[in-house]
Amino acid sequence: MHRLANLIFGAGMGIAIAGALAALPAFAQTGVRLEPRKLVEKRLKSFADDNQAREEMIRRWLIESGCTKSNLASEPVRPGLPPNVICVLPGETQEEIVVGAHTDKVSGAGDGVVDNWSGASLLPSLFFSLSSQKRHHTFVFVGFTGEEKGLVGSEYYVARLSPSERGHIEAMVNMDSLGLTSTKVWASHSDKALLDALTSVAAMDKLPASSANVDDLGTSDSESFASYHIPRITLHSVTPETIHILHSADDNPAAINMHDYYDSYHLIAEYLAYLDRVLKPAAQRK
Repeated sequence: MHRLANLIFGAGMGIAIAGALAALPAFAQTGVRLEPRKLVEKRLKSFADDNQAREEMIRRWLIESGCTKSNLASEPVRPGLPPNVICVLPGETQEEIVVGAHTDKVSGAGDGVVDNWSGASLLPSLFFSLSSQKRHHTFVFVGFTGEEKGLVGSEYYVARLSPSERGHIEAMVNMDSLGLTSTKVWASHSDKALLDALTSVAAMDKLPASSANVDDLGTSDSESFASYHIPRITLHSVTPETIHILHSADDNPAAINMHDYYDSYHLIAEYLAYLDRVLKPAAQRK
C-alpha cells in the first residue's frame, strides 16, 4: 500500500446481501480449481528484493500457469521502472474483470512480502483457477509497477485505454497486503455491488471476510480505476495490530499466516468466478 498512514476499522462487513445475488445457487458450477497450498506458499517465499526481478518472476509463473505468450504482454510505463505485466484470459465477451496487484516494494523497508508480494504472487494461481473452464468475461490479470511511487503503473494502465475500452471494464479487483490476518475489504472505497457479492461468496463458502477501511492517506491501485468511475474493490489483511509491519523490517515471510493466506486465495478465486456469473455490462445496470 502506498503511504499508508491511518486506518479506520469496522467490526464486520456492514453490507446487506442484494436479493438477486443471494438467490443464486452455490458454487457447484463455478469450475474453480485451486492450486495446492504447497505451491502457493513456495511462490510467496520466492520473493526478490529487486523490483525488476519480481516482475519477471510473475511473468514466468503466469506462463507456467497456462497463460499463452500471445496473451501475455509487458507494458512499458516510465524509464527506470519495470513494466506492467499483463495476462489476458479471453472470455466469451469483451466485458472485462481486471484483477490487479502491485509487484513493487519499498526499497530498504523489509522484504516486501506482505506489501505486496502477497498479492502479486497470487496472480498466476488465480489465472490457473479461472482458466479451468470458459468464462463469460474476459479476465485481465495485471502486475502493476510503481504503486509505491504513487500508483504510477495503474494510473498509466487505465489512462491509456480509450473511453470505449474503459467502458468494457465491469470490475477491478485489487489485492494489496494479504496474509497477515483473514481477508479484509476496504469497504469505504469499494462499490456496493462488489461488496454484496463478496459477502455472499464468503457466507456460502464459509470463509472469513470483514471490513477494515484504509482511509485518509492510505491508497492503492484500485483508486486509479475509481477516478474513471470503474467499479472497484480492494482486498487486504491489515488490522491495528499488524499495521506496523508495512514498510518496515518486519515485512518478511514470518509475518504471513499461511492458513489465512490460503483462505484468501480460495475466497478470491471463488469470488472472481462468482462475479463472472452475476456482473452485467454497464448499459444493462440500473
